[in-house]
Amino acid sequence: MMRRRLLLLLVGALGVAALAYPATAAAHGIVGRADLPIPVWLFSWAAAIVLVASFVALSALWTTPQLQSERRRALFTLPGAVLALVNAIGLAVFVLVVYSGLAGTQVWSANFSVTFIYVVFWVGVPIASVLFGNVFSALSPWRTVARALRWGIGRLRGGRTEPPARYPARLGQWPAVALLIGFAWLELVYVERDSPSTLAALSLGYFAAMVVGMLVFGVEEWTAQADGFGAYFGLLAKMAPLVRGEDGTVFLRRPLSGLAGMRVGPGTTALVCAVIGTTTFDGFSNDAVWRELEPHLQSFFSGIGLHATPATELAYTVGLLACVAFVYAIYELGINGVAHVSRRYGSAELSRTFVHTLVPIGFAYVLAHYFSLLIWQGQAVGYLASDPLGNGANIFGTSSYRIDYTIISFAAIWYVQVAALVAGHVGGLTLAHDRALSIYRNPTEAVRSQYWMLTVMVAFTCFGLWLLSAVGT
Repeated sequence: MMRRRLLLLLVGALGVAALAYPATAAAHGIVGRADLPIPVWLFSWAAAIVLVASFVALSALWTTPQLQSERRRALFTLPGAVLALVNAIGLAVFVLVVYSGLAGTQVWSANFSVTFIYVVFWVGVPIASVLFGNVFSALSPWRTVARALRWGIGRLRGGRTEPPARYPARLGQWPAVALLIGFAWLELVYVERDSPSTLAALSLGYFAAMVVGMLVFGVEEWTAQADGFGAYFGLLAKMAPLVRGEDGTVFLRRPLSGLAGMRVGPGTTALVCAVIGTTTFDGFSNDAVWRELEPHLQSFFSGIGLHATPATELAYTVGLLACVAFVYAIYELGINGVAHVSRRYGSAELSRTFVHTLVPIGFAYVLAHYFSLLIWQGQAVGYLASDPLGNGANIFGTSSYRIDYTIISFAAIWYVQVAALVAGHVGGLTLAHDRALSIYRNPTEAVRSQYWMLTVMVAFTCFGLWLLSAVGT
């Protein structure tokens, strides 16, 4: 017991010390320390207190599992025509993104494709997924085309629609992990990341690879396991209070309850850690600590014969992978602590059992980090939609619109970011407590197991606040 208390105090102290570290830099989507309405250390302690208070309240009041089943209630049924229209919209937008990237201006700020991919798609779709469920399953252009092709192939084969091959179970979600980290690498590391033609070409390549995979291994299986975006958005959608059934019926369920029954296989833990780790690196790469480390890494790669650009990209690649590994290590450290509570469960089994608790934290990091980017740069879609190629067109009469940076104050953005971090970690703590109640013999044993998960949540919260406070706009 004393050792656990010391560990909690140590993590809290490290978090506060990290927040006190002076640093300023530029990072997209983050409000700087100079704009904070109150001192950072006060936010840090307040967040830690909220987590501890939540832990105490859960221990005293939440004595039986509540989130292990969804308890759905039917609301309405979406007509097939509506779903077909959404499919068509998703495919049409994809065509516009590719066409504007290839045929439009190569100035990123004037081309529809760049803003759509990095803002609407990468930030907007995750938020929509958490609010409304798996909207990407209907919008995904490669899923729409693959399903149409599967239907056509089935007609030619006399109604048989079975995929020709079985997806290798041992691969699990590792392909999705690689693709998700690959997109983060494109956004954060690759020097040509803002080139519209490059993004269009990569989009076409991804589209082709996904369609082929779905035709060979099955649309749903490939989407859940190997489609990086399908797996990622589908994971976040399990947090949503809404879920759509196979027949189009929309159900209401308890928020977060969809995560309890999520499929966990090879690579699932890595997928969730990749969400947190890549977002972490986006902030960390603009911090003073990284600015001290990066030149040394770059010099190392330059010393083995690489030119400046690939040396820099390799240095950032190491940083990106290190952040993902760091998040994974923190989680596994907490799980190893939980394993000492009872000998009935090993660390590997507990890691799979509690991995769903990291999903709200992953979304919290995404929302906190990219919120200002969505609010500000998202407005650019208003005028880019009228002039997607950047050639002076005015299709919808909105090409004269400009970004209004006064739409929200810096202080309000900071409050939203902190609220997102704290709420995400409280959600993770709640899920962990609820799962512990379902697998341990009595509430006391369940509460003891969660001392370590509380430590993990405090660590992630403090680290997230440090990233928010250590960089500027």
